[in-house]
Amino acid sequence: MAIEVNGKSIETTASGFLVELNDWDEDVARAIAQAEGIDLTDKHWDIINYLRDEYFNNNQHQPMERVLLKDIGKVWGAKPSSKDVYKLFPLAPTKQGTKIAGLPEVHRKGGY
Repeated sequence: MAIEVNGKSIETTASGFLVELNDWDEDVARAIAQAEGIDLTDKHWDIINYLRDEYFNNNQHQPMERVLLKDIGKVWGAKPSSKDVYKLFPLAPTKQGTKIAGLPEVHRKGGY
């Protein structure tokens, strides 16, 4: 599979994750989010940037939901509920958010 972004074809897996992590940029994130039916807001970007930072600067760490909620609470000034982040990423913040962030697919079950 592939997505078209700014006239360039970006290869994705069958489930829509980037094949090459270096293909990611904010325009690619917007294209993936649009395909997922999500209009990105500042709160989406906070989670996307957090997920990317954890992956690239913390030994490819892909946090589970509980850790994401705790850490994003520090950014937002109050710990969000699971419901809050599922409103942003209805198919799971640690899975759908990871896809939009251009990171490898998470294969673990659950996430809390």
